[in-house]
Amino acid sequence: MILNVSGRTDIVAFYHEWFINRYKEGFIDVRNPFNPKMVSRIYFEDIDLIFFCTKNPIPILEQLPQIKKPILFHVTLTPYQKEIEPGLLDKKQIIKAIKKLSSIVGVENIYLRYDPIFLSDKYNIDYHIKAFKKLCSLLNGYIKHIIISFLDNYKNVQKNKNILKYKAFTNADYKQIGINFSEIAKKNNMTIQTCFEDQNLVEYGFQKRDCLSHEFAYKLTGKTYKSWTARKGKKCNCVQMVDIGVYNSCKHFCKYCYANFEENKVNTNNQQHDKNSSLLIGTLQKDDIVKVRKN
Repeated sequence: MILNVSGRTDIVAFYHEWFINRYKEGFIDVRNPFNPKMVSRIYFEDIDLIFFCTKNPIPILEQLPQIKKPILFHVTLTPYQKEIEPGLLDKKQIIKAIKKLSSIVGVENIYLRYDPIFLSDKYNIDYHIKAFKKLCSLLNGYIKHIIISFLDNYKNVQKNKNILKYKAFTNADYKQIGINFSEIAKKNNMTIQTCFEDQNLVEYGFQKRDCLSHEFAYKLTGKTYKSWTARKGKKCNCVQMVDIGVYNSCKHFCKYCYANFEENKVNTNNQQHDKNSSLLIGTLQKDDIVKVRKN
């Protein structure tokens, strides 16, 4: 089993103490987001790989040596300012943390996500090219792989349209990003790819890969896995993972986020967090149905 920590919220940034407590305790309980009375119990002895997704690895850096499981990190770093990403730390701190993380888990086990890209009068093509060039130059030697994606029309994106002020991409925009990002990545000894995008940009030098391919998962664990059915209902060839996060609980409050689709619930959920609970948000109730999950 591969544990996703997490696509639904930033556990590393905001709930790392809880995660380390669960690791020491030996199991995690996860509510089904679509059937909340159903709870999956996951024992760490059944976990082959921990896949951390975060925008801020700093809180967990010192605890990583305690984790005796294969580890893979995807760290998202985008060039937007506080009106778009109000809860994020200064980007210089994150870059410093990525460098330290690379020395802990190894350069092959950390991917940078420049994700999502959207265009506006402020964040235009030239802005992204300059930001991407600077980012790659700062992280040359510390990461080898970059994944990009483009803005999707999620509920939160629609709600924050007046803040994002995003524009539709043209074919010329995709070409500009494809050519320039590919060249910049190559100069900095990095691969670049999309994952699950209609515009995969392979014609401009991007690689066609998955966020977590079957080949890489096998290399890390020695096991094979099913493919993941992606959130859009389409088939994604990334390996199947089990997400332990909770929607509407991330305090980054990024205006393009798919996981915070009801931002008014974030603070309420956060107040229900107990670092000693087996659940990320709240506690087990008498009428909960708990079943052990093996895969």
